[in-house]
Amino acid sequence: MRRLARQRLVGSDLDVEMIDLPGEEIPLDAHSVDTVVVTYTLCTIPDAQRALRGMQRVLRPGGKLLFCEHGIAPDQGVRRWQERVNPTWRRFSGGCNINQDIPAILESSGFRIVVDERMYIPGLKLVSYNYWGSAVAD
Repeated sequence: MRRLARQRLVGSDLDVEMIDLPGEEIPLDAHSVDTVVVTYTLCTIPDAQRALRGMQRVLRPGGKLLFCEHGIAPDQGVRRWQERVNPTWRRFSGGCNINQDIPAILESSGFRIVVDERMYIPGLKLVSYNYWGSAVAD
C-alpha cells in the first residue's frame, strides 16, 4: 500500500510524510500536524486508545482525524458471529479484531466525531461493516 501511495503522490502538491512507527510512539512535536489518516488499522493495534491519544497529541488545535475502519455490526445476529469468530480470526489475520466499536474507541480516546458514516460494504457481512468520517480532539 505504501508503494502505491508513493506512486500516486508523484507530481502532487501535497506534503505527505509516512512514518513507519507504532501510533503509540509518533516521533513528532505536539500540535505539529494538521491531519491524521487512519485506515483499517485500529483493529490490529493492541492498545488503540493509547495510539489515538498519541495521534491527538500531535494534532494541532482544530486538526482532523480522518478514519475508515471496519468493526462491530449493528445487527445482533452478525454481532454474535463476530464475537464467536474473533478469537480465531485474529490468529489468521495479523491480529485483526472484527468486533471493535470504532465510535466508542474514538470517543473514549478524547475525539469528538464530526462526520459519522456507516454501512455494510460488499463482502462477507462478518467483516464488512465499515465506519468512516472525521473527528476532532476535544
